Amino acid sequence: MTTFNATLRKGLAAALLMAAPLAACSNVDRVVTGTAVSPDVRARHPIVLTNAPQTLDIFVPGAAGRLDNRQIDDIRDFAKNYNNAGTGVIQILAPRGSAQDAAAQRVVGEIRSQLSGAGVKGYVDVGVYHVADARLAAPVRLSYHGLEARVASRCGEWPEDLASGTSLKGWENRPYYNLGCATQQNLAAQIADPRDLVRPRHMQPADGSMRVRAITAVRAGKNPTTEWPSSANPIGNVLQ
Repeated sequence: MTTFNATLRKGLAAALLMAAPLAACSNVDRVVTGTAVSPDVRARHPIVLTNAPQTLDIFVPGAAGRLDNRQIDDIRDFAKNYNNAGTGVIQILAPRGSAQDAAAQRVVGEIRSQLSGAGVKGYVDVGVYHVADARLAAPVRLSYHGLEARVASRCGEWPEDLASGTSLKGWENRPYYNLGCATQQNLAAQIADPRDLVRPRHMQPADGSMRVRAITAVRAGKNPTTEWPSSANPIGNVLQ
């Protein structure tokens, strides 16, 4: 009987030794991965380059169908942008079904003349579009495809609740998803040439006159920097 009890104790001890590593494995910390919001606004809302329609609406000024100076300047600026970065054809769409269809057709002729005078060498396609409401002003629409900078994501999206009371999301001190999206949108809209976001422009020639002025000042023992005299009083001298 004693021999049997000793054998049983040895068997139980061996079983416990084998189970110990398994029990240790069950207590290993588990790493749960998830989608984290990047702290860099350029990663959350990147500015990308895409080919998109560039449009200009020319409203018919009157029954005579004559362009005013403001619209002529707009058309010339439109032509300049097309010559710099436009691709394909320029499309001109005149309204059909409005109260000024005849005047719009006359404006189309003037628009083509202004585009030609501005140096547009590409093909111009003329067509029509149907007006949904004849009571509203129907412009002549110009468009071409060109390179445009825009934000890849949409602003105003809130995938998580900033004031959640059931989680610790509001306590992590991390930027929320929508932060910086409007700033990126405004920056993309202000880029005159989207290619500047990809690479810098080539270096311009040095200003010879400024270089000679600076060298002459150094040789005379003077300060070569540019001085900007101001007659305004320092802020500390402003009377209270």
